[in-house]
Amino acid sequence: MLQNYRTIKKDHQHEIEIKKSRFICFLKRITSEEEAKAFIQQIKKDHWKANHNCSAFVLGDRNEIQRSSDDGEPSGTAGVPMLEVLKKNDLINVCAVVTRYFGGTKLGAGGLIRAYSGAVSQAIAEIGIVEGRLQQEIFVQLDYPNWGKTENFLTNAQIAVKDTQFTDQVIVTCLVDENQRISFETQVTDLLNGQVHFETGEMMYHEQIQEA
Repeated sequence: MLQNYRTIKKDHQHEIEIKKSRFICFLKRITSEEEAKAFIQQIKKDHWKANHNCSAFVLGDRNEIQRSSDDGEPSGTAGVPMLEVLKKNDLINVCAVVTRYFGGTKLGAGGLIRAYSGAVSQAIAEIGIVEGRLQQEIFVQLDYPNWGKTENFLTNAQIAVKDTQFTDQVIVTCLVDENQRISFETQVTDLLNGQVHFETGEMMYHEQIQEA
């Protein structure tokens, strides 16, 4: 399993206009090539009046699968520039489709490359990128009098909190990097003078938005 990865925060749509041509970028998180192809076909169906529906996607932990299509635009002016934007941002498991409604003015090869890559770049920037980190789920069980100082510690140490349950005790579900688990438990134990109980849960990915 990957220790970390980068992908888009969520599915998104963004439109730009260049010399009266509309370029609508659709972004989608994908888990298979079949899902990517189905998404591309759906956009083509929804925008069958468009002049072009160009596409690109990256798939797999190491982007083992990379596909692009110019969909009738001059070779190399749409799909590949779109694919390069996905790769430049180190994204995985993302499909991009840019739908073009021709506005009457030809843009030339350079103009098309800038338009298609720009549409994808702007869509990614608008929705944002997340980094997923593989982390250990740890259940921290403590008494109510110790909750305040524990909450402050978690906030200051920037520990990801997945869930907090308030029953007869407080049970906090924390996510920490696997190599930091022992250090985390030691710090909390010292903080609470041993008045705490830990249980280990699953390894899972925790996604955090990346600063632009």
